[in-house]
Amino acid sequence: MSENERHEQSAVSENVGSEASAVSVMESGEPSAVSVIGLGQMGTRLAQAFLAAGHATTVWNRSAAKADALVAQGAARAATVEAAVSASPLVVVCLPDYATVSDLLGPVAERLRDRALVNLTSGTPEEAVTTADWASGNGADYLDGAAMSGTRLVGRPEALFVFSGSPEAFATHRTVLTSLGNSVHLGTDPALAPVFDTALFGLAWGALAGFYHAVALVGAAGVDPVAFAAVATGHMPFVTSLMAEHARQIKDGRFPDDDGTVEVHAAAMKHVLDTSRARGIGTDVPELIGNLMERAAADGHGSSGIASVVETITKGERHA
Repeated sequence: MSENERHEQSAVSENVGSEASAVSVMESGEPSAVSVIGLGQMGTRLAQAFLAAGHATTVWNRSAAKADALVAQGAARAATVEAAVSASPLVVVCLPDYATVSDLLGPVAERLRDRALVNLTSGTPEEAVTTADWASGNGADYLDGAAMSGTRLVGRPEALFVFSGSPEAFATHRTVLTSLGNSVHLGTDPALAPVFDTALFGLAWGALAGFYHAVALVGAAGVDPVAFAAVATGHMPFVTSLMAEHARQIKDGRFPDDDGTVEVHAAAMKHVLDTSRARGIGTDVPELIGNLMERAAADGHGSSGIASVVETITKGERHA
């Protein structure tokens, strides 16, 4: 994850499901003005996406030379943070951490009044709430956000951006924000964006860890990784369908064995583990998953559907 790239309650889940589907559609509209503060790899891509969509874009960075290429593409260079904030009704910050956000914006807080502040800086839910309170106290609408698709896809419809906080700010500046990609408003709680950021990052890495192990496993049999990936990507719609179905089971607290019990999956994972050892490759991934299944069985879920492992994860502190 780059420099910026970052409870679970039934009511929150329902809000995300209904509201996200309503506002995640790309929309067209009149060009507007936006300021981007922080021109690292992600900040630069954000500014480029705004420019490409025809929005008047003002940029500022501590190292002024980082703005040169964007100015050549049509951006306006702000000489100071204060000038950048004053230039636009929408101010997007993309900085190394929340402390830097506070250091830069604190001295010009009065300039944020009646503006929308969008923070695409990685941080904790607690930092998001604190920053939202600070912004509100200075008369600004606040959205915390996270870029979930890295830098390569920014500006394309498949790039996922999640936001939480002021619904008024999101509605007012939706056209500009959807210049970045599929921009989804999760709800009014500013903590939701960093929660989703960390959750989706963990999801991606879980999937990638499984993929890397699978590539090593078939590679030991002489299979080209690109050829394997072509088959694996065709398998993913089945995997995502399991996510949707198992989410419903988790919400209902019922775990039918239609997709196999914990014991059945544990036996299958032992086969993965034994095959990996026989092929001479690392066993970190199957051991991790196998241990989780053993814990779930010890918790009494052996004959339950595989999605019941979530209850063991939820109660993880007992196993610390």
